[in-house]
Amino acid sequence: MIDNNQKIVYRESLKTTSLFGGVQIYNILIQIVRSKLVAVLLGPSGMGIMGLLNSTTGLISSFTNLGLGTSAVKNMAEANATGDSERVSMVVSVFRRLVWLTGLFGMLVCMLLAPYWSRLTFGNTDYTFAFVILSVNVLLMQLTSGQNALLQGLKRYKFLAQSTVLGNTIGLFIAVPLYYFWGVDAIVPVLVLANLSAFTLAFFFARKVAIKQMKLTVGEIRHEGKDMAKMGILIGLQGIFATLVAYLIQIFISKTGSVADVGLFNSGFTIVNTYVGLVFASMATAYYPRLSEVSNNNSKFRMVINQQAEISLLLLTPLILGFIVYVKWIVVLLYSSKFLPAQGMIYWAIGGVLFKAMSWAMSYGLLAKGDAKAFFWNEMTTIVYGFGLNLAGYHFFGLTGLGMSSCLTYFLYFFQLWIITGKKYQFSFDPKILRMFLLMVLVSAVCLCLRVFAGNGISYVLGTLLIGAMTYYSFKALDNRMGIKELVQSRLKWRKKER
Repeated sequence: MIDNNQKIVYRESLKTTSLFGGVQIYNILIQIVRSKLVAVLLGPSGMGIMGLLNSTTGLISSFTNLGLGTSAVKNMAEANATGDSERVSMVVSVFRRLVWLTGLFGMLVCMLLAPYWSRLTFGNTDYTFAFVILSVNVLLMQLTSGQNALLQGLKRYKFLAQSTVLGNTIGLFIAVPLYYFWGVDAIVPVLVLANLSAFTLAFFFARKVAIKQMKLTVGEIRHEGKDMAKMGILIGLQGIFATLVAYLIQIFISKTGSVADVGLFNSGFTIVNTYVGLVFASMATAYYPRLSEVSNNNSKFRMVINQQAEISLLLLTPLILGFIVYVKWIVVLLYSSKFLPAQGMIYWAIGGVLFKAMSWAMSYGLLAKGDAKAFFWNEMTTIVYGFGLNLAGYHFFGLTGLGMSSCLTYFLYFFQLWIITGKKYQFSFDPKILRMFLLMVLVSAVCLCLRVFAGNGISYVLGTLLIGAMTYYSFKALDNRMGIKELVQSRLKWRKKER
């Protein structure tokens, strides 16, 4: 049985994801509309160019940002938990200075080496000026990451959500008209304007948080920032290699296949990482700070990871099954029929998301413990064999092979993290969660087999029945843990009284 205290904890965990709230629903709809319109206006080749530009600037940012957007969340969450406003002000003040320094450095690297980036990415210098302009994006991305990390670390989730909603809305209204009138020529202006609007909004909401401004000496910045930078450098190095590998994969696809294949690759993994990944992104907002606060208590540490893994499975499974069964119609809805060659890649990659959910819950444990070395080597090992599997997958099976390699990578990653966290922190999953996980993996495997081997009629009928059954199972499990019906009824009664 789940007692009232546990229900409160589960409710808070679900509440902070905002998955069923208007914010995330709105964000998902905006993402769908924007991706659909941009795909129609640019086509696979245009999406490929945009993907290569984004990948290159993302790579430069990873090289220069020191991983501060992730590492500093732990420092700010720990400072915030003490209730000492002076301590919070010190950490935030140091963090803001480091963000500006790294952002300006990244901008200079992109600007001064623009001809090199153009030749490396496209094989010519035609995009040199584009990279000069996009150097501003490297600065804006780091500044935006800094503002968002502050809101996350200090638990200002409402401001963070409002910034995201407005940013997505403005991004839609910027992109569509410009792409409509200028097509591919509008890619660079759209990327800059979208990042500028995101930074402006993040800065506006971050300024609403009352933080005392502190004058700091170089010695104070060095002393206080050493811990952030030490952990951030290792996180940043991991990010560099991850971004570099994603970049090299796209270059490999463009050289051995085509730029259109790069567009299909990016659009396919946008579905996997953006739409399904919204669950991960929204959960991580509160999960990482909460886990950092209990990192010194192994019992609470284990409990929080188990709760997060359980909620992730229950929320994700119906979505995963839906994407596997209806992948063809989802691709047409989100993009167009031109992107249907990516559907095999998508349903195989989606098949590995359950392993990603369990792995994701454990991987944040390494960061919360401040074990940056373990995090770095764990991620690096995965990057190395994942890269090899991706190259082999595309070489032998094309785009579908990339989906297969992604699924296999997360399968291996799950067992790798399970062993590491077990040995280092005596972590283990509750047996009931493992049983739930095995059931969901089995059902996902059945849907995947139906999609691959059965005809459309059989796969749609049986797949729909399985989706309905797992949706009911997930709802009943969530209701048992959180009292969803009870919560809805109490709110309806409250509204009636208000009237």
